[in-house]
Amino acid sequence: MGHARNYIAFDTVRRVLEDYFGYNLLYVMNVTDVDDKIIFRARRNHLLAQYRATATDPAKVKQEAEAALDALIAKQHAKHEEVAALRDQASVAAGSQPDDKARKKKENEHRDLGVTVQQEQHKLRQWQTMLAALQQAAPAAVATGGKAGALALVDVAADALADWLDAKLKETVTDKEIYRRHAARFEGEFMEDMEALGCRPPDVLTRVSEYIPEVVTYIQRILDNGMAYAVNGSIYFDTASFSSHDHIYGKLCPWKVGCGALAADGETNFDTSEKRLTADFALWKAAKPGEPSWPSPWGQGRPGWHIECSAMASEILGQRLDIHTGGEDLRFPHHDNELAQAEAHYHAEGCRQWVNYFLHSGHLSIEGLKMSKTLKNFVTIREALKTYSARQLRLMFVLQPWDKPMVYGTAARDEMRAKEALLKNFFQNVEVVLRQQGLTPATSKWQEEERELNARIGETQGRVHVSLLDNLNTREALDALCQLIKEANKYMTKRQGDAAGGTAQPLLLRKAAAYVTRILSVFGLSSASADGLGFGASEAAGAAGASSSESAQYLDAFAAFRDGVRQMAREAKHQGILAACDRVRDETLVDLGIKLEDKADGSSVWKPEDPAVLRAEQAERAEAAAYALRKKQQVKLDKTVKDLERYEKLQRLPSVAEALRDKYSQFDAEGNPTHDNDGNELEEKAKGKAKKEADKQRKVREPLQKLLAADPEALDRLRAEVKQQTEALRELPRSPRFENGSATIIHASPAP
Repeated sequence: MGHARNYIAFDTVRRVLEDYFGYNLLYVMNVTDVDDKIIFRARRNHLLAQYRATATDPAKVKQEAEAALDALIAKQHAKHEEVAALRDQASVAAGSQPDDKARKKKENEHRDLGVTVQQEQHKLRQWQTMLAALQQAAPAAVATGGKAGALALVDVAADALADWLDAKLKETVTDKEIYRRHAARFEGEFMEDMEALGCRPPDVLTRVSEYIPEVVTYIQRILDNGMAYAVNGSIYFDTASFSSHDHIYGKLCPWKVGCGALAADGETNFDTSEKRLTADFALWKAAKPGEPSWPSPWGQGRPGWHIECSAMASEILGQRLDIHTGGEDLRFPHHDNELAQAEAHYHAEGCRQWVNYFLHSGHLSIEGLKMSKTLKNFVTIREALKTYSARQLRLMFVLQPWDKPMVYGTAARDEMRAKEALLKNFFQNVEVVLRQQGLTPATSKWQEEERELNARIGETQGRVHVSLLDNLNTREALDALCQLIKEANKYMTKRQGDAAGGTAQPLLLRKAAAYVTRILSVFGLSSASADGLGFGASEAAGAAGASSSESAQYLDAFAAFRDGVRQMAREAKHQGILAACDRVRDETLVDLGIKLEDKADGSSVWKPEDPAVLRAEQAERAEAAAYALRKKQQVKLDKTVKDLERYEKLQRLPSVAEALRDKYSQFDAEGNPTHDNDGNELEEKAKGKAKKEADKQRKVREPLQKLLAADPEALDRLRAEVKQQTEALRELPRSPRFENGSATIIHASPAP
């Protein structure tokens, strides 16, 4: 879903530039199929598959997995402590800087290191959780024995075992095809996911493995320009030399330059002793056992992480890119290093600005952390598409500023559903008007309401245009469309109830719906034809077929007949016939892809809809009703429990005399103190004060006395009610969607 957010964001940007503003784009997508993380993951998967094939002893698997996890936890703990120390140092340094610019740089470094600390802590918890799960599963697996028991433990600790195997056996993996198959598999899945999300394919697709000669040539030119150096068959970018050639390194995130903890993300062996400066980075990595390699003037090796993008993009687009996109996390070091490489490569041509505009999409976060595979807190696109349609996911992202962080949570999903319902109902309502009146109604003369709605359409067009000019603000543009829809709905409602006989003007409504459709098409939310309205072909084919003129006539006749039957049944108070009318609405027509809405005046209107959507809406209404009933029962139980707790607390109080025994020793017949604690009789003034204390104690106990005076068995009755209401609540169905996964609290009666 992190990828979905990024690529839908830039697919939307592309569509706005091409389809709204009319720009001619050449869209290039670089595919990384040679990379530290890819090599590491492919090798680990291969070794783990071999281990699974031979694992037969659960006790041995447990021992090896525990050793692997102990080492990983120790390593991760040290890493977390190291980054936390750097964060604290940056905080102290920020307060001692001599000027605002220097202080701001340290504050930014402190902020970014704080995020890194969170991420490293999250990884540490994951390893610790895995160890606990392994130890919990081990007894049963050992008791099972054999391959089944062994594989059960492998499944629990697969990631840790893969790390352990890689450290021992990586040099044995020599087949280059293992790495290519791994990359090809995920590239294929990625492309399928992008198609499923409605993202347009790129105009050019470049793969690193197919551009190795171009990468080598690119690096050689950087070497020739004096801004790189060779060490033991590896080539490193020389950031000091780059700066001495009148270039600026770290344009996008200058505060991160020199901080190894922030620069090392995604690059193994970043802190190698071969480099001259911490900020330097690998352009070409000398071949190592267990890694794929290619020939070069410096010996066998492979490209570094950053050089591939500079070389491939330059091969297609040359020494100047208009727009470069990517996630916010790529701003540094990846994009800053790309810029440096390209400027160094084109130094003789005077290149000081390889990219005119960088567009960085905001992170997608879950549980307060960036959603990522590294942190293992991600939701896959395919998992999400089991719950939401591609249009719903696109709408969720279009409703967020493309360059700001986004939380993948209940609020974003609920807003998306509300907006989709508003849009869908609007198109359906316009379709009803067009179906019932045609494009040439009996009365077509405009009145003030029509002029107002037409003016609103023009205002909306202006708002949308200004919004898209302002940093491609799709959220503001959609808000403008929704406001227009609300005004159009008010207009239709008013015309429907117009006693003077006015009718909604279908041509004007069609104009409004056509404009909304056009902007939705620009955002990739509608596949309607040029003269179509609504969301287009994404709707169910059966529902769309209901809109044909012949089908519409039958449905109109059936709806009118049912309206008459319902009216007669209401007059006769015949509940059986009314229930039958409800069943044909909620079951028969739903399966046919027809949504029948009963109106307050006794009439009804039908709208085509996907049967799956209708069934989902019914299920949601049922869940909402169940939740409301459960909530009502919970409130009732809470009140009864609260009353019982209050009365039982009063019941446990000592008598008034016992409560005042530490101050008074004797009391009169009415229970008022007469003597102090030493046995001395109280003076009249002191008696008055003591009586007030006694009255205060009696007032506290008064509610219980009144309750028991009216019903001596009241407390037993309350206890029985708590038990009965608790059982009734337990029997009610749960509604997790509306409870947001939180468990409803069942109160227990306190002991008397």
